Amino acid sequence: MIKAIKYTISSFALMSYILIFPSQASETLTSSQIQQAAKSKTPEAIVLFRELLSLPNDTHNPDDIKKLSQWLIKAFNQRGFNAHTLDMPGSPIVYAERINPEAKKTMLVYLQADGQPVDPSAWQQPNPYQAVLKTKTDDGKWEIVPWSLLNNPIDPNLRIFARSASDSKGPIAQFLVALDILNEQKVKLDYNLKVIMDTEEEIGSPHLPAAIVAHKDKLKADLLLIFDGPPHNSNQPTVSLGARGIATIQLTTFGAYKPQHSGHYGNYAPNPALHLSQILGSMKSQNGKVIIPGFYDGVNLDDKLKALLEKVPDDEHKLKGQLGFSSHDKVGNSLQESIQYPSLNIRGLKSGWVEQQARTIVPSSAIAELDIRLVKESNPDKLIQLVKQHIEGLGYYVIDRIPTHSERMKYPYIVRMKSRSVYGSFRSEPDSLAGKVAIQGMTNLYGKTPIVLRSGGGSIPIAPIVDTLHIPAAIVPSVNMDNNQHSPNENLRLGNFIDGIAIITSVMNQKL
Repeated sequence: MIKAIKYTISSFALMSYILIFPSQASETLTSSQIQQAAKSKTPEAIVLFRELLSLPNDTHNPDDIKKLSQWLIKAFNQRGFNAHTLDMPGSPIVYAERINPEAKKTMLVYLQADGQPVDPSAWQQPNPYQAVLKTKTDDGKWEIVPWSLLNNPIDPNLRIFARSASDSKGPIAQFLVALDILNEQKVKLDYNLKVIMDTEEEIGSPHLPAAIVAHKDKLKADLLLIFDGPPHNSNQPTVSLGARGIATIQLTTFGAYKPQHSGHYGNYAPNPALHLSQILGSMKSQNGKVIIPGFYDGVNLDDKLKALLEKVPDDEHKLKGQLGFSSHDKVGNSLQESIQYPSLNIRGLKSGWVEQQARTIVPSSAIAELDIRLVKESNPDKLIQLVKQHIEGLGYYVIDRIPTHSERMKYPYIVRMKSRSVYGSFRSEPDSLAGKVAIQGMTNLYGKTPIVLRSGGGSIPIAPIVDTLHIPAAIVPSVNMDNNQHSPNENLRLGNFIDGIAIITSVMNQKL
């Protein structure tokens, strides 16, 4: 029972790993063996998970990341790995490897270790890094309950609330427990296992591409599996064979040096908020399509691909009701079609003041933050250049810095444009080694083929790994869809936590 368990990560991992490669090894585990093992390991798994959640993981705080990295190194070393940080700029990747001298193939696993910053005032618990257990009340609110409630038969709908519960300490804890299960069940993996744990994902993994190139010989593998993210919105078992990349753009328009009284200077001082609105409005139609020529070049959804996308069981009527709108943007005919195209999104706007702070002024500047979600056919530099050329075509002088006084006197319409290509997209085939291992692992566990997504809509920094190592990749989600990822009150449903342990165990249980 939970209250009787006094194990720390050190004690129960050490007991599990007295023999790293058992002499009487099993071939593979059955679905029932895996599911039973995941349930029986739940008490220990929760102890480990709570310990991991207690470690702050905001990349902006290097001391916290150092403590987290030390915890991860210790956890993997206790499971028979050689773990250490890689020599690289920025916040270093934690790397762990376990080599089987008889293996002919190597699996590389990507895990995310860092998390979003927290605003404690927005969380409905004392400390976002001290996990709490909650149940949903009849009026739809979440209420803290004692951990001792887990001494009873576990209610899968209970949730663990903490920063990074789902994104992405949950998958790390699930992965570690899956390793414990495989070892205790005397399953000898027939492949080398290498793991990289990214501590800069939430800031775009700026140092990851160079680190992969610098350490490509060490990281050499035959496939990449990513244990991260939520499944299809139906919450059914899912494998995603791709993810979109991302680029960002910041646009700033300028008026007078300081905000001006709208009575004295309205109709006279140029309004940068209006100019920025006109620029943004000229980029897309009312139904959501980017109307900048060439933006969708290279993307062609033929009838065969459309038929494949239609197999994804999206209940779009229900989805629109949940999200609160009646009509979707018309980039594609469905959600799955839409995410096969690059997107141009306004993610934030700022100018003047609003609501109770509103005042009668002409703003001095206006700022828009944009993101471009990239697909495999997209060239980020080309799309950024298309946006710039479009703005120039509207008569604006486009620069990448604050305009000088002489430029203000010369050009009536000025835009400062700052851009960054963060990382590209990736996409692998279902019959690739990564696709086969992920799909078969899910199929063996559940007795049916999982939902297979050609690409997820989100972005993860996988393309630099895939492109540098020339290997296929697949994403295996293991958390609930409605987890408040990136937001206050992030959570992981207990049923999904247990299922995720079984999912990762089953996938790792595959022969290469």
